[in-house]
Formats: sequence, C-alpha cells, structure tokens
Amino acid sequence: MKNTLIVGIILSILLVSCNNSKKEKIAETTVKTPSSKSIENPTNKVVLSSEIVFEKLNPARGDQSPQAGTIWGDRNGTEATGFLAKFADGFSSPPHIHNITYRAVVIKGLIHNDDPNAEKMWMPMGSFWTQPTGEAHITAAKGKENIALVEIDNGPYLVKPTDEAVDNGERPINIDASNIIWLNCHSPP
Repeated sequence: MKNTLIVGIILSILLVSCNNSKKEKIAETTVKTPSSKSIENPTNKVVLSSEIVFEKLNPARGDQSPQAGTIWGDRNGTEATGFLAKFADGFSSPPHIHNITYRAVVIKGLIHNDDPNAEKMWMPMGSFWTQPTGEAHITAAKGKENIALVEIDNGPYLVKPTDEAVDNGERPINIDASNIIWLNCHSPP
C-alpha cells in the first residue's frame, strides 16, 4: 500500500510538471543551480508523452515487435539512452540476448523477464530488473497496457539470437515492488 501511494505521488508530481511545461518554455542556454553555479547548455529537458515517437523495438519481428519510444539519447547510437517499451497483452518474446546490459522499471501492467525456463514472475508497477549482456532470457507481458522504462549506459541496443549468448559474470536481478522497502519513509498523516 505504501509503495503504491509513493509511486502515485511521484507520478502525480511528474504529470503536473509535464502539464506546466506546456505553458512555459525551458531555457536551454543557462541554468542556475542552488550553489549559484551555471550549467552551460544543459542536456536535460522535459519530454511530454505526446512528443514521444514509438517505433518497432525489434523490427525483425514485424507486427509482433514491442514498441519503443525514446525519451533521451539514441538506442541505435552509442550514447546513454532511456526509452519506454510497450508490450501488447499476451506478448512473449522468443529466447534472445542483448549486446549490452540494461535496467528496466515497470511503469504499467505486468511484465515477466527471466530465463527462458523460469516460472513466470509477473512484476507489477514499481518492480525492476536488470538484464546482463549476453544472458539468454524471454520477456512477456499481460494486461491491457504494459509499459517499462528501459535504460542503457551505451548503445546500440540490439536483439541477438541465443547462440551468441555469453556469460560475463553478471547475473540478472528481478525485484517485485512488494519486496522494496523505503528507509526513513514516514506514512502520510
């Protein structure tokens, strides 16, 4: 219950700030910080959901592909990138690997991401996982709308066959939102 309330408050704040950004332009030349230092040409900006362009995450799968909407960076380039991944209800990928490690947070719906032989662990909103480079896995989704925020440190973000799998010593992590405990968090009055 606390986690749902916290996530709800954070999303409300983000929605309010996104609506306010429609009315005001963000200065892109200089930003003042609390320490009175300036940042020349800041790289952060607010992106409205209506401005996110979705395209096929894995074009090789055609209409079976999940959708990806880049928020920052370029997942086909070499820089750090964040994108929203949308999965249709009932989606299940074939076993595959990626050429890079990524982190993801469930924004909406239920998502399973694990070893191809693992029992389904449906992670709800607020859950997160990491997927190491070269580790074979599947991704599945259930629910009317399934969205995850995916982050990579550098790209490109590629989907590859499991015969290219490697063990680099990293291990995947899947954490259900109910297993997250916020320290020093006080309940609202």
